[in-house]
Amino acid sequence: MSEIDNLRNSVTAYCGKIGTDPLLIQGAGGNVSWKDNDTLWIKASGTWLAEAPEKDIFVPVDLLHMQAALNQGDFSASPIVCGKSKLRPSIETQLHALMPHKVVVHVHSVIVLAHLVCNGWYEDFQALLGDAIPWAAVGYKKPGAELAEAVSSALEMTKDAKVVFLQNHGVVIGGYDIADIELTLNIIIQSLLSSLKPQPEHLVEIKSIPAVNDSSYTPIYDANIHELVINPDLFSHLNPCWALYPDHVVFLGAGPSTFESTEEFHEYLSVNKVQPELVFIKNTGVYVKDSFNKAKLAQLRCYYDVISRVNELSKVNVLTRLQIGELLNWDAEKYRMHIAN
Repeated sequence: MSEIDNLRNSVTAYCGKIGTDPLLIQGAGGNVSWKDNDTLWIKASGTWLAEAPEKDIFVPVDLLHMQAALNQGDFSASPIVCGKSKLRPSIETQLHALMPHKVVVHVHSVIVLAHLVCNGWYEDFQALLGDAIPWAAVGYKKPGAELAEAVSSALEMTKDAKVVFLQNHGVVIGGYDIADIELTLNIIIQSLLSSLKPQPEHLVEIKSIPAVNDSSYTPIYDANIHELVINPDLFSHLNPCWALYPDHVVFLGAGPSTFESTEEFHEYLSVNKVQPELVFIKNTGVYVKDSFNKAKLAQLRCYYDVISRVNELSKVNVLTRLQIGELLNWDAEKYRMHIAN
């Protein structure tokens, strides 16, 4: 077996591993790539990393064409797909082409996100990570061309960076093989983990969640998620701390539908024809319609996993209305959401 075949097999196996870990990958989120001479193999938009061992989710892209465009400052150049693949390359293909490493992994690690969504995260990382690994950082940018340009500038300033932290988004790791990636990711998580709030030991039981006298709504079956309405601090911060990162907004919308009681919820239903797909009722439960699919559930669980670990909710930094609008009106994200369902 050739070296590149070994690399592809190890990448595929690793994708299957992290794709089933909700603390690293949520649904169709995240992306992975490797370079084979003049070809960049990148995860297809909307596909799930967890399915890599069973499905062909990678798209071959002309790496030289992409690098030439990036070297000329053209960060919006469209990838040229090699061969006959019908899949669409990830919206973050430019970012992967920018990284000089053989393998590039972009994950939405809950442990990292719980820091990246808070003001002061950069200073915290300086203290917690120190020089354990060479890293760079960028402020929030819309995924795609804007993010790629920001990462390019960051890599120019820190040429030996193996890691790029993306504010309100995630982390990108480069390495020469999967073992190198795993080692780096483990250093990051172990360095950041101890400074977060521990998870609650006692959760509400699903059987104690009441019905809402509307057959089209059922309690969500993930017990942890109900903590968002049972915990008064988490419920009071649902609205001000909602839009934390791109995938959350794309799959769950610009804001939550929260209600102080079931009476208020029923009154809302009686006067509104358009009913929310996801509902939060204080001290009662979290309810969804049948259309609430597994991709959305993965993002909702990620939201809980992140927000419940934040030590000071007053420090949370959310996306602006303009940034939210850019995501919700973006054709590339609409396509990804459609494919991911």
